[in-house]
Amino acid sequence: MYYYRYNNQIFISNKKLNFQNASEKEAMFSNKIYAAYFIPPSQSKKAFLISSEDLLFQSNESIEMIRQRDKSILNIPNWLVEKIKDKKVIGVNLNYTEWEDVLKYELPVKWNINIAGLGDVGGILLSGLKLLGADIINNIGIFDIDYNKVGRWLYEGNQILSPSSSDFLPEIKSVKFDEIFNCDMFVFCVTAGVPKIGDNAEDVRMAQFNKNSEIIKLYAKKARDVKFKGIFAVVSDPVDLLCKTAFKWSNTDENGEFDFKGLAPDQIRGYGLGVMNSRAAYFAKEIGLGKQYLKEGRVFGPHGEGLIVANSIKNYDDDISKKLTEKTIRANLYVRETGYKPYIAPALSSGALSIISTLKGEWHYSSIFIDGAYIGLRNRLSSAVTEIEKIDIPDILFNKIKKTFEVLKNYE
Repeated sequence: MYYYRYNNQIFISNKKLNFQNASEKEAMFSNKIYAAYFIPPSQSKKAFLISSEDLLFQSNESIEMIRQRDKSILNIPNWLVEKIKDKKVIGVNLNYTEWEDVLKYELPVKWNINIAGLGDVGGILLSGLKLLGADIINNIGIFDIDYNKVGRWLYEGNQILSPSSSDFLPEIKSVKFDEIFNCDMFVFCVTAGVPKIGDNAEDVRMAQFNKNSEIIKLYAKKARDVKFKGIFAVVSDPVDLLCKTAFKWSNTDENGEFDFKGLAPDQIRGYGLGVMNSRAAYFAKEIGLGKQYLKEGRVFGPHGEGLIVANSIKNYDDDISKKLTEKTIRANLYVRETGYKPYIAPALSSGALSIISTLKGEWHYSSIFIDGAYIGLRNRLSSAVTEIEKIDIPDILFNKIKKTFEVLKNYE
């Protein structure tokens, strides 16, 4: 292992770098260490938290990184093991031309958030952020091509106030399209072509993909043009595929070539799995397993077909999990049978509540980039980068997750 200093930061590497040499003692007493790794940008995040020893100096990303390993595959000093436990080691992919952005990025104390799209989901999500985000959100910018929607939410949203409050909740303000990325987090809630009640669409989310992908392409290109460094949050369906679309077009130059000079894959996060976890908990409660699910249950994969519900990660039961998965996937259709579109729970569970947990560095469900695909799982922001929950997953469950992952990875 080699030790280096670059821009007053300590680096470790299993390869020689053209950086200034440093000593092991300097690394031992450094508050933060960056671990260099070298993976093609199309197959790896720009940066992530080294939360366990097996992630150090990995030669490739894979879905295996969500599994807990018993032993390290490397012989590393005890002081480095302790730093990994203390969340003080960050992996940085030096194959990105703009990898130095990782050294400069810091999470804001209070966030400025901009939302594009004030339809059913966008409006409810905005309400949730307004009511619940006072301690972490500074202000919320809103944009929609229908300015009457903007005007309505400016009036009504800014008139929400608790009678016992001694301070105002986050201010809602109007932003123009050219200002949409003047923020710390951009939230994409724009949608087109939502099937009407009564339409025979088995997977409603996929029915929206073609039109929504054309819209998100415009925003991804805009994020590239302004060199946006914040979080690009996708709430519109289907979130996992739209995240990949945003990554693709943000990193495509005017000649149609990938240059990886747009959004880093780990800047893009999809918010669709939170409501699937909530729905699974609802159905688990119906069969008397609600408390167990809340403590031990998990969901993995996309917001829709391909979802995997695990009744428990400690006492996994495949039959129960299959039943919960089937009910959870079809939950939106149950709501549509009542004559209404299902958007309240998604806007709050997947949207507002999950976004607020993200801002606070709490565990939550969102779709993140792994080896060329976006897949939903539990993660959190730690030291300004993504930390993936690593758990002991039984083979039968992991094989299902891997199968779903391969489908998402191969989707173009």
